[in-house]
Amino acid sequence: MKTLSFSRWWGIVLKEFLQLRRDRITFGMIVGIPIIQLVLFGYAINSDPRHLPTAVIAADQSEFTRSYLAAMKNSGYFRFVGEQYDEASARAALARGDVQFVVNIPADFTRRLLRGEHPSILIEADATDPAASGAAIASVRNLALTVARNDLRGPLASLGEARPPFDVRVHNLYNPEGITQHNIVPGLMGIILTMTMVMMTGLAMTRERERGTMENLLAMPVQPIEVMSGKIIPYIFIGLIQATIILLAAVYMFRVPFFGSLFVLYAVALLFIAANLTVGITVSSLAKNQLQAMQLTFFYFLPSILLSGFMFPFRGMPDWAQALGSLVPATYFMRLVRGILLKGNEWADLWPNIWPMMLFTVVLMSVAVKFYRKTLD
Repeated sequence: MKTLSFSRWWGIVLKEFLQLRRDRITFGMIVGIPIIQLVLFGYAINSDPRHLPTAVIAADQSEFTRSYLAAMKNSGYFRFVGEQYDEASARAALARGDVQFVVNIPADFTRRLLRGEHPSILIEADATDPAASGAAIASVRNLALTVARNDLRGPLASLGEARPPFDVRVHNLYNPEGITQHNIVPGLMGIILTMTMVMMTGLAMTRERERGTMENLLAMPVQPIEVMSGKIIPYIFIGLIQATIILLAAVYMFRVPFFGSLFVLYAVALLFIAANLTVGITVSSLAKNQLQAMQLTFFYFLPSILLSGFMFPFRGMPDWAQALGSLVPATYFMRLVRGILLKGNEWADLWPNIWPMMLFTVVLMSVAVKFYRKTLD
């Protein structure tokens, strides 16, 4: 039996260090993953979103209504958009996700206020994500007292002595009870499809190389786009099966409401599956082996999970983080699937989030084909 040799052991250690130095993807993970996580969790993630887009339907213009709107803006939670809205356009903007709140001030508000009739201001909130709107909603009722103390003075002081001079009624639309599962479970469809689709196809090309069957593909009279699409098609059916399982669980286990069209949902899911499969096939074309393919997928998973609005409110992130999140299709799919299930959105409301996924798929497929051609040399 040979004795342990420090020199042999040290030789193996040096060999591994040299191998790591040659493997740039592994070295990138060693350095890149901690940096990315520190930046995202330290700067980008914010569970208390502010400056949320808010539409105003102001049928009454007076010093009291202007004072209340100014108090809302000064709270830091609301950012009034410049467009003039009526009730129909405001509700459509709320359904599309263009605005988070709609403030509706009735035409007789000031007259009833001065008569002591205790009028009301209606605030409609997109409550699909309770974490995004909860803190802002909690602040609006206290603002009525602030306005009363500042504006109702002299002969009008008696109007706000016993109670706030007007009500602020909040209607939480699309998820009135603030149930977290109604927001998380539809989003899980996007996360699960992202992880499985990218990982499955990410190993497709590298598996061919490691098994020695790549030469057969290279010898066949096929175009790169034929190889890529041929490898993607079987996984599309797998993705649709997964989407069906998640949808059934959402409706029958977690009681998530379903107000939209089943056909529209499957069409959107199909586009999202195709987008993720092109990511996987691109990774597979770039990586030299399955280990590198797995490592590259982690760089895609992090922004898809953290910056898409699945775990943290999208509008709570700084502008640069929202810009990064807008580069991944999961961000758009979160809005689409929640809009279909909880809001009953149709094509007109969904299109602003559909075309970015289609563009993403075309661009990534072009990149995959380009790098596949390089492997033919």
